[in-house]
Amino acid sequence: MDYDFRLEMKVRDYECDIQGIVNNSVYMNYLEHTRHEFLLSKKVDFADLAAKGINLVVTKAELNFKSSLISGDLFFVTLKFNPVSKIRFEFEQNIYRSKDEQLALSATITGASISDTGRPIKVPEIIEQISV
Repeated sequence: MDYDFRLEMKVRDYECDIQGIVNNSVYMNYLEHTRHEFLLSKKVDFADLAAKGINLVVTKAELNFKSSLISGDLFFVTLKFNPVSKIRFEFEQNIYRSKDEQLALSATITGASISDTGRPIKVPEIIEQISV
């Protein structure tokens, strides 16, 4: 798969449910952490943006669970950034178990930039910075 960023992680015991597999809600944390690390690698910092009145928010999350991760699994998350407009963007993300590259989850996360008042705000310079 063609991707812009990759982050490796390890499943921790407390992320698993009574069935011994990663709880479905935890996958959202993995995806979010990867997006934040990607943005930081592009010199885009949420705290700095928020101080300027620019908020990058998730507006839609589509997750397709394929196979389960268990405690101790090493895995990696890939990310592809797709600008949709000067306000909206998408992240195509996949989670793979490292030992066999088995796909555990595929996701499309849609986001937008909004002001402190909740109104859409154009941020073409940030979109360009992320796209490079």
